[in-house]
Amino acid sequence: MDVVVDLVAGPSWPSLLEVLRRGGRYATAGAIAGPLVELDVRTLYLKDLTFFGCTYQPRVVFENLIGYIERGEIAPLVAKTYPLQDIVTAQEDFLAKGYVGKLVLLPPGRAA
Repeated sequence: MDVVVDLVAGPSWPSLLEVLRRGGRYATAGAIAGPLVELDVRTLYLKDLTFFGCTYQPRVVFENLIGYIERGEIAPLVAKTYPLQDIVTAQEDFLAKGYVGKLVLLPPGRAA
């Protein structure tokens, strides 16, 4: 792969670097599976990898993202939806890390 975008990190993190091609790029904006990871520095320099931290993007990046979504070019992966009154259950499910994709809370009057 050319690029890996990761929000998880944690124990399986080293496997993400293995799938990157020489000169590949790794970007992260989170660490929900754990912030501490093990890095074999040889993987970094022998594959000529580039790492990016992503906490801020210019407004135009967000505007472009919204355009992609509105045109149906990309869609978030939604694992499960919850009515807002089930926020405690949603938080418990989030902490259990048992889903791939987003857990979505729906405000009153919104159907799943």
